[in-house]
Amino acid sequence: MANLIINNEENVSHDLVSLLSSEDRDFLVQNKGDQVKISSLVGKVVGLYFSGSWCGPCRRFTPKLVQVYEELSSHGDFEVVFISSDGDDESFNSYFEKMPWLALPFSDLETRKRLKDLFKVRGIPRLVILDKTGKVSIEDGVRIIYDYGVDGYPFTPERIPHLKEEEERAKKEQSLKSILSHGSRDFLISNDGNKIPVSELEGKTIGLYFSVKSHRGCLGFTKRLLEVYKKLREKGENFEIVLVSLDDEEQDFKETFEAMPWLALPFKDKNSDKLVRYFELKAPPMLVVLGPDGKTLQPNVVESIEEHGHEAYPFTPEKFAELAEIEKAKLEAQTLESILISADKDFVISKDGSKAAVSELVGKNILLYFSAHWCPPCRAFLPKFISVYEEIKAKDDAFEVIFISSDHDQASFDDFFSGMPWLALPFGDERKAFLLRRFKIKGIPAVVAIGPNGRTVNTQVRQLIQAHGADAYPFTEEHVKQLEEQVEEMAKGWPEKVKHELHLEHELVLTRRTGYGCDGCQEMGHGWSYLCKQCNFDLHPKCALKKEESKADEQNHAKEEPNKAKEGYVCDGDVCRKA
Repeated sequence: MANLIINNEENVSHDLVSLLSSEDRDFLVQNKGDQVKISSLVGKVVGLYFSGSWCGPCRRFTPKLVQVYEELSSHGDFEVVFISSDGDDESFNSYFEKMPWLALPFSDLETRKRLKDLFKVRGIPRLVILDKTGKVSIEDGVRIIYDYGVDGYPFTPERIPHLKEEEERAKKEQSLKSILSHGSRDFLISNDGNKIPVSELEGKTIGLYFSVKSHRGCLGFTKRLLEVYKKLREKGENFEIVLVSLDDEEQDFKETFEAMPWLALPFKDKNSDKLVRYFELKAPPMLVVLGPDGKTLQPNVVESIEEHGHEAYPFTPEKFAELAEIEKAKLEAQTLESILISADKDFVISKDGSKAAVSELVGKNILLYFSAHWCPPCRAFLPKFISVYEEIKAKDDAFEVIFISSDHDQASFDDFFSGMPWLALPFGDERKAFLLRRFKIKGIPAVVAIGPNGRTVNTQVRQLIQAHGADAYPFTEEHVKQLEEQVEEMAKGWPEKVKHELHLEHELVLTRRTGYGCDGCQEMGHGWSYLCKQCNFDLHPKCALKKEESKADEQNHAKEEPNKAKEGYVCDGDVCRKA
């Protein structure tokens, strides 16, 4: 849901001619080179679009803005002006040729810089909306376009709350038709091109499947969902799935949908974006379940299907309570053999390829290490993990780590595993999928502790290792509690504020933090930090209170530069910001 950002600074009405012109220029340009007088924009709603061809989030947003712009073209009172962040004419021209609106001439660097300073543009894409009087009505036009599309027009502060009220009313009056139909479209499509009336799904349990072809998680879950769908259809269950594709390219949609036996919204259907917002999609894959009455039965059953398959049907609260009891019984009966032995797979491997029987590990403290070579945080965590492993192993030989790889090929697995002193599941082992589901692994690196009796001790071991190192062993709840009490006691003796040579601008304040990256040693931290909120600068207490650190040590701990799309910028998620 969009957060409405309104500019109330002096309630300024900008004169568009003065705002967008320069001393020797009173025009804007079209992508064919034609000139358009700036005065022709007076009395229109104008979006100032700060963007650049090198910026991934910009390239993703521009097609969405083009769609909205073209739909609003019939109104005749909406215009967009592109203010480029590109570094050369060629980049500007190749990007601008995809835009149907106007632009400041690329040669007018002074005006482009003046506008970026005036509207405090710190990251792109940025869409500042000026109303018909020239006042800034909304600063975060990108979010408004993403959330509401053309429905957000005329992009006034009053319009967005009205749309939110309409959505809340729709939720109260939700029906299958209100969810799946849109405007004059009252049908869905099958992969053979047939149109299926929405009315034919009335009285069924419906799964709305939000998916995108390029997402690895969707690829894996689609296979699982296919198994469940076919099983339920064989049993004659009154269940249907409707694909809500998040693909940008029609070819990707077609290639994905042709392998699916269920229905879908048409590609780029206007209702797709509405449903993404309506069901508050955080990340794909997501499967929303609608009951036979058309009401939302479950907001997301991906995890349940991964764990229980078709046994999760009909996805009712009563069924989920039953599954929770089954899960609880499984955890209580868990042994190392039950989670690591599957059919004829009853072994793990060492670096030389030799096999070690799972039975030989029974009675030991085991860490399951979920990681991959392609993952930068995994590579950054590994040296510390190895150091901790060796320290614990020296004290307790009844301790072992098993690497569970998410690498994409055997060569990457071999390369990464060659630097580890412990055991592993073979590359591509089917047990990995079961372990990911059992321990609900959503991101890597992740480390899970299994006790000598085979039961789960702790699923947050990576964080404990980063915070306490080898002292966190054996990772039990009681031991972790003792460590936290010790840290709290130590914190009583720490100063509330410090000045540090790594951050001379401001004092650093002792602050509780759930997780952060230390700007001194570049390692993760948890619990306490010396923080500058203004600059988002963190130091571990051990780094902040250390009197001096040699330049050699600083170099040894230097953080890898993030990939930069352009010199001086860092792209993160949906925005590129100045570094």
